[in-house]
Amino acid sequence: MSTQTFVLPDVGEGLTEAEIVQWRVAPGDAVAVNDVLVEIETAKSLVELPSPFAGTVGELLAAEGDTVDVGAPIITIASGAVVDASSPATVGQSEHGAPAEPADAGEGAVLVGYGTGGHVQSRRRKPAAPAEERVAASVGVVAKPPIRKLARDLGVELAAVTPSGPAGEVTRDDVVKHASQASVFRNIETPEWGDVREETIPAPARVAPVVAPSAPAPDAAGREETIAVKGVRKATSSAMVQSAYSAPHVSVWTDVDATRTMELVKRLKASPDFADIRVSPLLIMARAVIWAARRTPMVNAAWVDAEGGAEIRVRRYVNLGIAAATPRGLLVPNIKDAQDLSMRELARALEKLTLTAREGRTSPADQQGGTITITNIGVFGMDAGTPIINPGESGIVALGTIRQKPWVVDGEVRPRFVTTVAGSFDHRVIDGDGMSRFIADVASILEEPALLLD
Repeated sequence: MSTQTFVLPDVGEGLTEAEIVQWRVAPGDAVAVNDVLVEIETAKSLVELPSPFAGTVGELLAAEGDTVDVGAPIITIASGAVVDASSPATVGQSEHGAPAEPADAGEGAVLVGYGTGGHVQSRRRKPAAPAEERVAASVGVVAKPPIRKLARDLGVELAAVTPSGPAGEVTRDDVVKHASQASVFRNIETPEWGDVREETIPAPARVAPVVAPSAPAPDAAGREETIAVKGVRKATSSAMVQSAYSAPHVSVWTDVDATRTMELVKRLKASPDFADIRVSPLLIMARAVIWAARRTPMVNAAWVDAEGGAEIRVRRYVNLGIAAATPRGLLVPNIKDAQDLSMRELARALEKLTLTAREGRTSPADQQGGTITITNIGVFGMDAGTPIINPGESGIVALGTIRQKPWVVDGEVRPRFVTTVAGSFDHRVIDGDGMSRFIADVASILEEPALLLD
């Protein structure tokens, strides 16, 4: 019986490490080629790693919560066979370091990236007790694996969700709706401090805590906790520090009467053309930013440090970034060539971007190449802010909450839907008149969306 060792692959992102989020197998489990072995978190996305071997799981060489270097061994599988040792996702070796042998064609084993495509049947044994406890609440609930993952990320108990699928299954919209309804009640009660004075989350699985023999017992409820900085949080913090200390930020903002924007959103929601698409003021904001960027191209440019001297690269296209708060942290996926999309196409792209980010399925490619970003802080009830520019860009626009306020119209005070549009810009690229003109243009579209017809 031979033993194959599966090492952590690069997964095509050029990264150097990843965190083990959740093992999908246990020692002794039978696995087929393409069965998902483990879920990992890189600095950019969650990735499910399929098995390049068929056999029996031997040893898990890394624990959940561990950060592992690319190329480090993470699992052994006995009597396995590798299908494509050249693929980045199938890097493996035998117990003697030699390349593993190809699988027998009769096994029907075809490695296809991050899933089985439904043609490889798992021969996995029933999970051990800890896994049973995690899924006990969802036993009997009909839901696809991506929907179960979305529910887990959003903290939703599937058994509490009312299914609306044609076969009685829980859909993505069911989970998102349940999560949004539950969020209304999350801050009614203040949580207790807890019984532990100090705690490290996540705790390293293979390192025992060091406690001095004479250490006194805690004299009060827990007052502090330490959260390891890794994954998306590590990448975000590095990017924000780089941006804040390399690009001189300047921020401007203005209040806007967005009543006509709210009227347009209402009409679009009632339109048959948008019946299957979620429409929000963010859609009008996105169109406004694209329109205004065309009139002031420097907000869509980039400062580039080249060997012969610094350059300003002006982009004649808009890869529109949307800052998304997800269970994994802040992500900024972008919509490629957003300037070419119709209103309906842009609405569909925004909806897809949001759902993909919530499910943790945003790919690295979707987070690269952005040219300007929108952050919708209004969903958190905030009026305005001074956001930090995404690295590689020169501008970011913040949309504040839209609420009714007294507003002077034709000399009379009337209730209107008012918001604040703010923006931060790289002053190396954009001067004061340019950034002010850009924000004024965005505001003018929110005040009168009919200008988009020009």
